[in-house]
Amino acid sequence: MFSKLVPNDPAIAAGSPFTIDEVQYNLIHRISEDRNSLCLKTPDEKVIFAQTPGHKGWLWISNDILATEQTSLIHELINHLTRVSLPGITGDPQTAQMFAGIFSKINNLRYETEMTMEAYHCPTLIKPQGVKGEILKATDEHVDVVADYLAGFMRDAFGTQVEPSSQQTRAATMIAAGGLYLWIVNGHPVAQANISHRSPRHARINAVFTPTQHRKHGYASALVAELCKIIESENRIPMLYADVKNPDSNKVYQNIGFQKCGLIEEIKFF
Repeated sequence: MFSKLVPNDPAIAAGSPFTIDEVQYNLIHRISEDRNSLCLKTPDEKVIFAQTPGHKGWLWISNDILATEQTSLIHELINHLTRVSLPGITGDPQTAQMFAGIFSKINNLRYETEMTMEAYHCPTLIKPQGVKGEILKATDEHVDVVADYLAGFMRDAFGTQVEPSSQQTRAATMIAAGGLYLWIVNGHPVAQANISHRSPRHARINAVFTPTQHRKHGYASALVAELCKIIESENRIPMLYADVKNPDSNKVYQNIGFQKCGLIEEIKFF
């Protein structure tokens, strides 16, 4: 029953059932663009699975499919994944938990939730006022700063301690992609944010980070707001994911106009 989902597939195009939950599942657009990814859909286009090799899969099931039918479809999907290495599953909490329960039982595995995120979009920007500084697109001269910020982001978001030097290559790649911006005060960077991907109707912001000594001044809010303006000028809607365990970042986004679009749960198998 499952067939291949391709880039710009009708199953994820405007007017498809998927677009109801498009913000929540926006990363499926990015995964589908990778020629090495495994992307599947049902004939009625109400179930989509997408996985980049070596990463957790994403599973979307339309809300109008009954629970009993969802169970049957998950079993069928798992049959398609017999020879696929699947380290985890990502989706709305109910879907992710249902898949994880069935998959782990069949494969004699255990599972646990690693992270729960809120998906946000910003249909109407509320620009912060009175924040000192200005936006600057990152260049090669900022690699060391960006690498330091990426290490800080990993520490704060995932509790992972890494040396900034280990993030040099990633920093250079993000800068070269052209979506990384800094907030500058008195000639010095104080925050960063990145436009990481553009899908047909949205653009996703990530890697938002302010060093501890520069927090509580509105720098991240001002920078994200400027990125929202760039995205809006392209006739797209800004979106992002925020860890529900970080109330401060969630509040920052809500204060500048971001609205909740649903939870996404990441589950790992072991």
